[in-house]
Amino acid sequence: MPRPARARRPADPVSSRQAARRVRILSAASALGAREGLSRVQMHDVARESGVAIATLYRYFPSKPCLFLAVLEWHIEQFLGGRDGGPPADGPADGPADPATEVAETLVALTGKLLGSRLLASAVALSSFTEYASVVPTRIDIVDRALGQRLLRLLGGRADAETERGRVRLLVYSWWGLFVAVLTEEISPEQGETDLRLAARLIAAA
Repeated sequence: MPRPARARRPADPVSSRQAARRVRILSAASALGAREGLSRVQMHDVARESGVAIATLYRYFPSKPCLFLAVLEWHIEQFLGGRDGGPPADGPADGPADPATEVAETLVALTGKLLGSRLLASAVALSSFTEYASVVPTRIDIVDRALGQRLLRLLGGRADAETERGRVRLLVYSWWGLFVAVLTEEISPEQGETDLRLAARLIAAA
């Protein structure tokens, strides 16, 4: 029988070897989620694919939802890391665009990246509704942690400024809601992009 998830905080890696092991787990979970979807992925399969003991897997990720929320955060961090060090692909080569445009381009591109695998996108979205919110960070906490500092920089704000943090929270909530709406086909990708650009313009100008 599947091992029941326990409501406890996941362990953090404390060495480079442990960090590499955690990345192997996230990579394996991503590949399995993209092939199988959330319901068919078993924790034993993730342990086997990543070459770790099942006890090690549960130490880092006490439940499958916890694991796939970490996958979401990891993919966001990878995406943002890949965009560092140069102008945005859709932006001008001779200087930055205005903050609203920069924010919109980042969020639109992130949406497209995550939706590149519908099964994996569904896995992280479904997991976000079933985690232990009192113990494991919520989906918004995780997205804000992975994405918030980038949005603050694009807006030109300071991390300790209450108004700037409020604008970032509004952007995170807007992006997440539109991401889920596109994923569930409540709205079209084109409408999602239009709404994201509108939200970025309105919030960046606030």
